[in-house]
Amino acid sequence: MALIVEPANRAHEKGLKSGALGLISSVVIGIASTAPAYSLAATLGFVVVAIGVQAPIVTICAFFPMWFISLAFQQMNRADPDCGATFTWATRAFSPRVGWMGGWGVIAADIIVMASLAQIAGQYVFDLFNANGIGGDASSPWVLLVGVAWIVFMTWICYVGIEVSANFQKALLGIELTMLTVMSVWALVRVGNGSAPVGHLVPTLSWFNPFKVKHFSDFIVGLADMLFIYWGWDTALNLNEETADAETTPGKAGVISTFVLLGIYALVILAVESYAGIGSSGIGLGNSAHQNDVLSILGPAIFGHSTVASILSHLLLLMVLSSAAASTQTTILPTARTVLSMAVHKAAPHAFTKMHKRYLTPTMATVIFGLVSIALYVVMNFLSAGHVIADSVDALGVMIAFYYGLTGFSCVWYYRKNLNKSVHNFFIQGVLPSIGGLVLYFILGWSFYYYWQPDNSTTHMDVFGREIGGTFTLDVGTLLIGVILMFTMQAFRPAFFRGETLNRDTPTLVTEEFLSKQNEAH
Repeated sequence: MALIVEPANRAHEKGLKSGALGLISSVVIGIASTAPAYSLAATLGFVVVAIGVQAPIVTICAFFPMWFISLAFQQMNRADPDCGATFTWATRAFSPRVGWMGGWGVIAADIIVMASLAQIAGQYVFDLFNANGIGGDASSPWVLLVGVAWIVFMTWICYVGIEVSANFQKALLGIELTMLTVMSVWALVRVGNGSAPVGHLVPTLSWFNPFKVKHFSDFIVGLADMLFIYWGWDTALNLNEETADAETTPGKAGVISTFVLLGIYALVILAVESYAGIGSSGIGLGNSAHQNDVLSILGPAIFGHSTVASILSHLLLLMVLSSAAASTQTTILPTARTVLSMAVHKAAPHAFTKMHKRYLTPTMATVIFGLVSIALYVVMNFLSAGHVIADSVDALGVMIAFYYGLTGFSCVWYYRKNLNKSVHNFFIQGVLPSIGGLVLYFILGWSFYYYWQPDNSTTHMDVFGREIGGTFTLDVGTLLIGVILMFTMQAFRPAFFRGETLNRDTPTLVTEEFLSKQNEAH
C-alpha cells in the first residue's frame, strides 16, 4: 500500500520552510485572506440592491455551505497536507484532468480578484490623503498607476518570506477588525439614541426571514455575491506545508476562520444597514453612485465631523486599504504554492519549482503571478473604463463555487469507504461536504444562466453578432483558457496525466492504518 508522506518531508522536498506558522498565524492568515473590510466595501451595495433588507439572513445562509466546505478541506488536509490543496486532492480522488482544472480554478479566481483589489487599493490611497482631485475618478490613470504599484509591492512582500508575510498580516488584521467593530458599535448607538440620519432603519426579525426576499433569483444573486465575502480562508490550507502540525493545524484554522467571519459580517451588515438604510439616494446602500464602495461614504456620516471623527474616518479608510493589502498578499501566497505543487508533480512547467535559497519561497511562481495580475488589471481597467469591480466580483462567484464545490465532492469520494465507520465520518466526511458541494454547484450553474443576459453585467461583449454579459464572457473565457492550458501541459508533461506522479487509486492512498487512526480519534 502507498504510504502518506510526512508533511515535514514534503516541505523540504519542495524547498518550503516547514513549521514557520502556528495556529494563531494560520487563523490570522485565513481571516485576512477574505479581506473583511474590502469585501464588504466592494460587495454590500450589490447585495442590498438584489435582496433589500434581508442582507443579514443571506449572510448567515451563505455561511453554511462555506462551513461545510471548510470541513471538507480539513478532512482532506488530514490525509494529504500538500500545498496544492484542491489540485492535489481532486487528482487523488478523481483523475489528473479533474485535479488540474481544480488547480486552475484556484489560480483563475486569484488572478481575477487582483484587479478589484488593486482598484480598491489605488482609490483608497487618494481618499486617505484627501487627494480626490487627481484620484477621485475610478478611471483615473493615477488610480491605475497606484494599483499597479500596489501589486508590485505586495508581490515583493510575498517574495521575501512566509514569516514576514504572517507578521505583516497580524498588524493589518488588527487594524481591520478593530475599526470594523468600532464603526458598527458607533452606528448602532446612533440608531438607538435617535441621532442616525433620515432613512435609517430599526432592525426587525423580518430581516432574518429568507422567505421575505421577493424573488428566488434575487436570493441566489445575493448568495453568490456573499460567497465572495467569505472566500479566502482556504489560504491557511495552501500554507499547510509551512505550518507546524501540518495535518491538523491548517484545517482547524480554516474552520475557525469561517466562524469568526460570520460574527464580524453579521455585526457589520446589521449595523450599516440600520444606520444607512437601503435607499437609492444619499448614504443609502442602494445608491448606485457609491455601490462599488460603501464604506468610504459611511465613515464621515457615522463618525461626524469633529477632529476625533476625522481621525476615525481616516482610520476607516486605512482599514479598507489595509484590508486590500492583506488580501492582495494572501491571494499571491496560495496561488504561488498551488503552481509550485503543480510543477513539482509535473502538471506545470518545471521552471515553477524554482525556490529562493534564502527566503524559501517559490520565486518564479510568485513573480509570474504578480506580472499576470498586473496585465489583467490594466486590460480590464481600459475595457471597462475603470469599473472593474462589479464584473470581477460577479465572475469570482463562479470560480469560487467551482473549486470549493470540487473539494467537497473530492472529500466524499476520497473517504467513501470510511463513511460507515462512525456517525462523525458519515456527516463530517460525507453528508456535510456533499451538501456544501451541491449548493455551490447549483449557484455555479444558475450564475452561468443569469450572467449570460447582458443586462445583468456592468460590461457587455459582442460575440459573433450576439451581445452577452461581460461576467459570463469572463467566466467562460477563463475556463476555456484552463482547458487549453491543460491539454498543452498534457502534451509537454504527460507523466502527470498518466497518473505517474500522483497516484489516483484511492484505496491505496487511504491506508488501513490511516483510517484506523482517524476512527480512533473520533
